[in-house]
Amino acid sequence: MNVFWSRGYHATALPDLLQATNLSRGSLYAAFGDKRGLFLRALDRYIADALLRMDIELDPRGAPVAGLRAYLAGYVDRTSGANGRRGCLLVATAMELGGRDPEVDRRFGSFFKTMEAKVANALSRAKAAGELAHGVEPASAARLLVCFVEGLRVVGKTRPTRSTSQATVDALLERFIR
Repeated sequence: MNVFWSRGYHATALPDLLQATNLSRGSLYAAFGDKRGLFLRALDRYIADALLRMDIELDPRGAPVAGLRAYLAGYVDRTSGANGRRGCLLVATAMELGGRDPEVDRRFGSFFKTMEAKVANALSRAKAAGELAHGVEPASAARLLVCFVEGLRVVGKTRPTRSTSQATVDALLERFIR
């Protein structure tokens, strides 16, 4: 995954993959079929890790606003310092392959739909608890938050300070939370 993450799909060559995986050419092909098969597996793992992280941060057994803050704090961490400069495999892949590879597009569509639903659920719970600002509609706010956090990933490549990213998150939350 790290090779694709750092170089992108097209710039990653078979020798790069063989070195990164410590597999022979035959073993790599037997396990994954080809470079694209390995890439799709890496993308699936990245997505699964992101969704698991969201499940932990937005745990429905916890306070919804605290969960939303934890979710957004995770993005501040991932967009600051070396993590931010590294960027996001999903964002990089969307820029490189989005609209050109139906299988990648399907994975992105499913991921963003699931991501939005998890955030909307947390916002709905916050609304039921009387913690959302007047007029905030959970589904619309969830779409905005998904776009916001993915935008943070893009901006993270430009090396904003952690305090700048946190201030941006805080400003957004002020609009949503009572």
